[in-house]
Amino acid sequence: MKKLMALVAVSGALTACGPVKSTANILDAEVQIQAARTAGAEQLAPYEWTAANLYITKAREEVGYSDYQAGVDFAVKASRYANEAREKAMAVAGGTEPGGRTPNP
Repeated sequence: MKKLMALVAVSGALTACGPVKSTANILDAEVQIQAARTAGAEQLAPYEWTAANLYITKAREEVGYSDYQAGVDFAVKASRYANEAREKAMAVAGGTEPGGRTPNP
């Protein structure tokens, strides 16, 4: 009986991890997307900007269907693309290529 109660308690605790982890990843991606917007990624890095926004939308959709792991995966991709968009936008605005190289005149 004690083993059954311990198993129920552990499974209940593990069930809560999915929503918490997915929410944290979605919030992180939203912060990265806002940073990219501030850097001007909408105009300067449209591919990465669009990918980030589509992935965050899909992450929210999957979490809405209670598929938390898929939500985490899409949120991580959204965060990665948003970060790339921010870096690219900052590089273009600063006159250097992404990666820190100066373009040939």
